[in-house]
Amino acid sequence: MTVATSLAPVFDAVFGGAPPVRFECWDGSALGPSANGEPGPTVRLRSPHALRRIVWAPGELGLGRAYVAGDVDLDGDLPVLLTALKDATPDHGRLDRHALAAAVRSARDLGALGRPLPAPPEEVRLRGLRHSRARDARAISHHYDVGNDFYRIVLGESMTYSCARWGGDVETLEDAQAAKHDLVCRKLGLHRTADLRLLDVGCGWGSMAMHAASHYGARVVGVTISHEQYELANERVKEAGLDDRVEIRLRDYRDLRGETFDAISSIGMFEHVGTKRIAEYFGVLRGLLRPTGRLLNHAISSVGGSRLRPRSFVGRYVFPDGELIDVADVVAAMERAGFEVRHVESLREHYARTLRA
Repeated sequence: MTVATSLAPVFDAVFGGAPPVRFECWDGSALGPSANGEPGPTVRLRSPHALRRIVWAPGELGLGRAYVAGDVDLDGDLPVLLTALKDATPDHGRLDRHALAAAVRSARDLGALGRPLPAPPEEVRLRGLRHSRARDARAISHHYDVGNDFYRIVLGESMTYSCARWGGDVETLEDAQAAKHDLVCRKLGLHRTADLRLLDVGCGWGSMAMHAASHYGARVVGVTISHEQYELANERVKEAGLDDRVEIRLRDYRDLRGETFDAISSIGMFEHVGTKRIAEYFGVLRGLLRPTGRLLNHAISSVGGSRLRPRSFVGRYVFPDGELIDVADVVAAMERAGFEVRHVESLREHYARTLRA
């Protein structure tokens, strides 16, 4: 009996029939559709350890551990593959008792049950008070301090995180990110004749700060608590000849005191703040902004708000402690801090295209 045949009851319990994408097993057997004789999007189970991990951590976490450990590979068009799996499992990756029982039986029959395998070393479980300075520093380091060469592969030459702005003649990721930076600068009212002072909260690798300084003549202070971002941002600023107008600091925004700025940008940092900290966050920023200054806060939102589940792949491996806050709650928090909200814009479609790029 092949591995695929042994796993057929598991797929039937999970998907209500054959899997929506092709699954190839470590013995060469396979289940699932193929297009014109070609495999199409494929999940490759490379080792019995894949099944063992899923049995001991049913659902998304076990699959995530198998993927990080190299026991599972995903081939083909990744968005198509993940969408097909998501649409076929309405319980969002959780195995019900029938599917889990089928998986245990198959693992036993294949000699793959055994004891739990240790989690891959890349997995993180943060300790301490949620969104305290110390815990936030560990979460940020886990997410960003994984090597700037890695982020060059993902982000391209622009070294810019968060969604870009597409449209018109914009075709490349670098141009789309520059268009996003330009949109931010215009909304903040930056212009060369005014010599305005900008604070960029969560400045990343310095791209927004450099754009504001070189295209709008702003004097910029960028802050980050990622050591690798801090080091590379300073290198990039010096290489661009902008060190007379851009200062990058290794500092938590909560530690900024005694300064005033004409404008504040926060791009893709707000997801790290947390619901319980948003009053403090906007209060600190309001205190740093001159009375007629402007704040632009750019973040991913979620209807009703959501914390990334601690047993999810994203929560353990990618974005620990991340929170997506409802737009309405963000606006209300801004108003309570003394801001007048003048404009809200959704860039959802632009984010999807950015991820593709």
